[in-house]
Amino acid sequence: MDAEAIVDTKLIIEELITRGRAAMEEIKDYTQEQANTLVQAVAWAIYQQEHAEELAQISVRDTGLGKFEDKVTKNKRKTFGTLRDLLDQVAKSVGVINIDTAKGITEIAKPVGIVAAVVPSTNPGATPANITMMALKGRNATIIAPSPKGYTTSEKLVEYIHVELKKIGAPLDLVQTLPFPVTKESTGELMKQADLVSVTGSGNNVKLGQTCGTPNVCVSAGNVVSVVDASANLQEAAHKIMLSKTFDFATSCSSDNAVVIEAAVYDQMVEALKKEGGYLCNAEEKVQLHKAMWDQNGKRRGMTTAKSAEEMVRAAEITAPDAENATFLMVEETGVGKAFPFSGEKISLVLTVYKVKDFEQALTLTKQILKFVGRGHSCGLHTNDEAHIERIGLEMDVCRLLINQVQCFGNGGSFDNGLNFTLSMGGGTWAGNNIKENLSYKHFINITKVSRLIPEVIPTEEELFESYWTKYGR
Repeated sequence: MDAEAIVDTKLIIEELITRGRAAMEEIKDYTQEQANTLVQAVAWAIYQQEHAEELAQISVRDTGLGKFEDKVTKNKRKTFGTLRDLLDQVAKSVGVINIDTAKGITEIAKPVGIVAAVVPSTNPGATPANITMMALKGRNATIIAPSPKGYTTSEKLVEYIHVELKKIGAPLDLVQTLPFPVTKESTGELMKQADLVSVTGSGNNVKLGQTCGTPNVCVSAGNVVSVVDASANLQEAAHKIMLSKTFDFATSCSSDNAVVIEAAVYDQMVEALKKEGGYLCNAEEKVQLHKAMWDQNGKRRGMTTAKSAEEMVRAAEITAPDAENATFLMVEETGVGKAFPFSGEKISLVLTVYKVKDFEQALTLTKQILKFVGRGHSCGLHTNDEAHIERIGLEMDVCRLLINQVQCFGNGGSFDNGLNFTLSMGGGTWAGNNIKENLSYKHFINITKVSRLIPEVIPTEEELFESYWTKYGR
């Protein structure tokens, strides 16, 4: 990129930032009710059935990723769930949000500033809407940096959002998008000039976000492993794994990538997965599938990324009659690592199946898989054994552990679990992330703690050291 182009890019971003700051100035005195109205406006912009459908249609058409019907569902369900969370009476983001009289602390919420929302081609409608809702909850402005293929979807989303903002008399520049064409340089410059960076998507973008010098809430890659122990309800587990594996053709970072099954129920569980539409490839078909998914250099092929099972079967030239009606494919695996690419995140309707001797070996193998790809993100357990739940919770280095749930639906929040709705999930230090929880509006507010004097309370030496002195001496 030549010097003139670099200067032009910098000036373009400066203009967007200036407009965003001016918009924030207009809403600096908004009440909590007004901030909530901003959130409702964005939610309604994507939630309307015709809008959810059009955004899904554009997304599938221009990115070639995912399934239209499921994207419609995602556009509506994630938005609806997030709106529920953000309108909760305890979700305070404006002015005084907490008073602790005992400690003499009053907390006052303030905006973080301009949010750079870098979003993936897998969710160019739902993800920017989700982040924008959270950012506006804290009275911030958002500038969306879509992927090149997802640009048209994000552009249409912003158009819909502006219609709603105009209705409520809010400045349109609260929500902007990078101008076409979006480039690595323009996205990088936005990251540098913004006040907070949120990146959901490719590893390269996440790395750029985490090294751009701007505070960030970037999130990591997933590679969900679900363990099935001998006590599990197998058909129920198989159904939930199928739902997770197949939703939106596995575009979600929370889609099951591997299932680790105890030997005692291995055959029965595989049969249960077959009943849910899974086709188990034989050794020859596994080789064919590998060639269809990765080139000779190990690079993932786009023609089998987030495609239907029918397209996967055709690309792999699998001719078995049972495969033609499959909803997802399965491959048996024993190894983990670069030499065994099926052990990583695939963004495809392929479930990697492992057989282990017992729960002990299941834990060991799951740790190995996640250490290769996905450590910190999440895993699941299908079981009726409380001891197994406690043990995997203590031992597994993940920020989300779902028990007997649909991973794809539950990780990012659900109406039947306590996690907040989001499309961005932190993996903590295990994943090299700054956040360990689901992204929420709390990440988009600064807090001033006003401290008042309280009665002095000083403990005695005995209170603090007695237990240590008793055991080890003075």
